[in-house]
Amino acid sequence: METDLFIAGKWVPASSGNRFDVLDPATGDTIATVADGGEADAIAAVEAAAAAGPGWAATPPRVRSEVLRKAFELMTERASELAKLISLENGKALTDAKGEVTYAAEFFRWFAEEAVRGEGAVATAPSGANRILVVRQPVGVCVLVTPWNFPAAMATRKIGPALAAGCTVVLKPASDTPLTALAMAAILAEAGVPEGVVNVLPSRSSGKVVSAMLRDARVRKLSFTGSTEVGRILLAQAAENVVNTSMELGGNAPFVVFADADLDAAVDGAMIAKMRNGGEACTAANRFFVEAPVAAEFSRKLAQRMSALVVGPGTDEKTQVGPLVNEDTVAKVDSLVKGALDGGAEAVTGGSRPDGPGFYYPPTVLTGVPADAPILREEIFGPVAPIVTFTGEDEAVRLANDTEYGLVAYVYTQDLARGLRVSEAIEAGMVGINRGLVSDPAAPFGGVKQSGIGREGGHDGLLEYLESKYIAVNW
Repeated sequence: METDLFIAGKWVPASSGNRFDVLDPATGDTIATVADGGEADAIAAVEAAAAAGPGWAATPPRVRSEVLRKAFELMTERASELAKLISLENGKALTDAKGEVTYAAEFFRWFAEEAVRGEGAVATAPSGANRILVVRQPVGVCVLVTPWNFPAAMATRKIGPALAAGCTVVLKPASDTPLTALAMAAILAEAGVPEGVVNVLPSRSSGKVVSAMLRDARVRKLSFTGSTEVGRILLAQAAENVVNTSMELGGNAPFVVFADADLDAAVDGAMIAKMRNGGEACTAANRFFVEAPVAAEFSRKLAQRMSALVVGPGTDEKTQVGPLVNEDTVAKVDSLVKGALDGGAEAVTGGSRPDGPGFYYPPTVLTGVPADAPILREEIFGPVAPIVTFTGEDEAVRLANDTEYGLVAYVYTQDLARGLRVSEAIEAGMVGINRGLVSDPAAPFGGVKQSGIGREGGHDGLLEYLESKYIAVNW
């Protein structure tokens, strides 16, 4: 397992010689030490990406496509090995980790197909004086900053379109989960990515190294997935050099269940929307709004399902809910639940942090949650489902929109007209109607309001890494 920086196609130690520990969330024990990149290393990575840029941009789209296709095949062949690595450093259940590898690999396959679809356009100017020729060109050197909750998928969702478009990249993975990113670097190199096209820079000094790269005029694109708080800081820094930005930020997803919904289907969907990755997902259902006549039954059924989940180390085949990623995360979840309970909520199941080693929190269902509880305002990022009742469609929409976020929403009803009507009224970039999962490499992923700028996945994801150039010409 490689644990150094990956710059210009070579594994190199940090220029400072520093390294940092990677912990197993199930025990808190150290599982590896990784090179701790600094500002000098960041600039070296940008230098490598800039040097490789012209050659990669000039590489025929079909050749770029075949490289990405090979990366997809290698990931698929090594799915079990990658899943175990993700579980080890992230803590997620092995089943979730296997699902992530499949999902992550699909971005390489999808963008292998999109690499040959960077179409331009030609038209006659309305005046007839000339032709309007539009060509698509790669934006240039891209800085990609990814979170710990999906260490493979968030990397491939950015690297795939960037490479397909002809861009070169520097990936700065989360310091909690750098091992998966380094494994991805090795796979891409084996797939035939030329030296310098992909560089991976683990670092504990995330702010400093990203800022150093954004100050470099050769960097023309920043793609960030993470908290809205950090996203605002990076947007301000990117503005100094007018860097093209894509931001996939926080979420506070409403899960709306109307009285006419198929409750069993709604509970099935809730288990996916809430418990995928143990709740550590920006798409996780964060606020459950259930119409009053069915609220008690829905709460009971959801609590039964949640309480039956097996909690344990992510690497154990029997585990359904692994530990959270670190101490800060489990402490935040515990604090939000305590705040709701102190405000009058009731824990139908779970509700308190267990003793012992590891960063565990039990699957929890809360009812009677006060409308002003912080747990309804903040992204939980844990296996906790707070339930609030509503009466009527208008109130459901008002409650769903009562947040600064707007990433995804879930709506359960057997009335298709109502489902579509509510979906249009909810302020979110994505909506699942009678579905607890919306993520798909072939679909545009992203939010509105404080949940971000731009889209990842689908054809939109490729366009995020291309600039449109207009050429006025006569012939």
